[in-house]
Amino acid sequence: MSLRESPFPNCFVEGLHAVSWGLILPCFWFLDRLIAVCMSTSLERTQRQEQECYLHPLKVFFGFILFLALFLVTAPLAFLGFLLWAPLQAARRPFSYHQEPPSRPAPAEEGERNLGFEAGANKATFGFATANLCLLPDGIARFNNLGHTQRRATAIGRSIVQGVNRPHIRIFVDSPSSCGTLSPSSSLLPGPSTTSPASYGATDPACQPPPQAHSDEDQADGAVPTTTPPKPSDSNYVVYVPCDDTEESSHSPAPVINTNHNSNQQDRKGHRNPPRALRTQGVAQRGQAGPDDVPWEVSSLFPANVDILCLEEVFDKRAAVKLTNTLGPLFNHILYDVGVYACQPPGSCSSFKFFNSGLFLASRYPVLEAQYHCFPNGWGEDALAAKGLLSAKVLVGQNQKEKKLVGYFNCTHLHAPEGEGEIRCEQLNMLTKWIQEFQVTNSKPDEVVVFDVLSGDFNFDNCSPDDSLEQRHSLFEEYRDPCRAGPGQEKPWVIGTLLEQPTLYHEDVRTPENLQRTLEREELRKQYISSPVALEGCPMVYPELGQPWVGRRIDYILYRESSISKHCRTEIEEFTFVTQLAGLTDHIPVGLRLNVFLDSDTAQSE
Repeated sequence: MSLRESPFPNCFVEGLHAVSWGLILPCFWFLDRLIAVCMSTSLERTQRQEQECYLHPLKVFFGFILFLALFLVTAPLAFLGFLLWAPLQAARRPFSYHQEPPSRPAPAEEGERNLGFEAGANKATFGFATANLCLLPDGIARFNNLGHTQRRATAIGRSIVQGVNRPHIRIFVDSPSSCGTLSPSSSLLPGPSTTSPASYGATDPACQPPPQAHSDEDQADGAVPTTTPPKPSDSNYVVYVPCDDTEESSHSPAPVINTNHNSNQQDRKGHRNPPRALRTQGVAQRGQAGPDDVPWEVSSLFPANVDILCLEEVFDKRAAVKLTNTLGPLFNHILYDVGVYACQPPGSCSSFKFFNSGLFLASRYPVLEAQYHCFPNGWGEDALAAKGLLSAKVLVGQNQKEKKLVGYFNCTHLHAPEGEGEIRCEQLNMLTKWIQEFQVTNSKPDEVVVFDVLSGDFNFDNCSPDDSLEQRHSLFEEYRDPCRAGPGQEKPWVIGTLLEQPTLYHEDVRTPENLQRTLEREELRKQYISSPVALEGCPMVYPELGQPWVGRRIDYILYRESSISKHCRTEIEEFTFVTQLAGLTDHIPVGLRLNVFLDSDTAQSE
């Protein structure tokens, strides 16, 4: 049974809620503008200095008077609306569901299945991504040096679509030593337009030419030999790059084309076992790495063919709707406005939630079940938001024996203030319990679980002495972190994901391409990535002698193997640090591409 789209049980309650919110919204908006007119981002201050604009104090003065007056005038109506709105929250389901029909017609029994397993193959690939967007009301977002929330939401949605809705190109070379590094994100595909953050990088994908496997310039440089471009419906193919110092091959093998629009059907005919796909910088360490090393790259585009996207801090309702409208044609199933409001638990006065959880889940696969839990131990300013855990069960497809293939995806946002690790550890205990309960309640004997993923903004890293309590939590014994070498120790290629807010608009990090180059240089990126947090009163030496400088990585994508089918095994295809949202948020999104193998003896019968 599919989820109901409205969070309310009937149209009458939904109508009452719309009326109450309509009474509150004008007052809320005027208060937001009152704060925003008094707060400027560093980019706006720089622009005023360059333009020698001296009228800003007058704008602030008259704007403050105007919005204060309008706020006071609309406050009585907002109070009446609040008296109607608050009790209705007890009848509200803690998320809204948007379902959009697939863009191309398909038979009902074939709709949105994972064709990799259905066709009898023993491998399927799934892409996941997570990003913290800081889409707070504009006045509050400016405290994080980010403004214009609605414009940023539109630009972020378009950027995600531009990156995800492109072919997944994998590049293999016969001789890495003679060819050097090729990055699929920068060598073969047109990157996003280099727009300043003042215009918020808005790029309409509809105006962009379709991505090509290679350009004429690449061919002229001898980087990529001529190959047959993929059909318009193809989304995943392989390019082989022959490298010979003395003689260039007269032809190259035709690319192996994946014909499934979700990139999960693998054509194994004629496939050989070449070296691993090259990654930006990642190939340099492969000879020194151990067996658990992960292929990785720093990409100026979101990973192609992401199947499930988890976003955090989408607190603003209008921004959430903009993201839903932009991402809906690509991700047909979206959970947004996740969380609870007003007094929690209902009927009590112990905790009042002014904001939802900020979680936003977009999936290409149908959502069969979803459940949200609010953390009851929020403290300080974090207690004003309904941070918690969103768990979803998605239908990946069916195998040839009509057995359902399902996956579990969980997203969360933990307590933020530094020095309060005990609260985060309690929340990790809760989410571990809630995930287990959700899977036990919703598991069925006729289903095959092919993945179990946990992602989100954990608000602690794996290198700060101040976060040592969370680093040793038992969660990391159940879920595998691709970037983690052990408690308090990152793998040498890992990059921090929390940017310093005062420097968000510096030239080195202002565009996706510049941020990509900055992250690839250790001496440069340490100027813009947040440094580890020391224990209070204890001096910190970071990094240790001979270790690389990583910085604070607080955005995670974890996966678990113990809870999936015993006939399945997983392998990381690639891990990605994404710079496409440069100037639009203070976090670096991350992506994980996971290969799932089903035992050949059971691929057709499981």
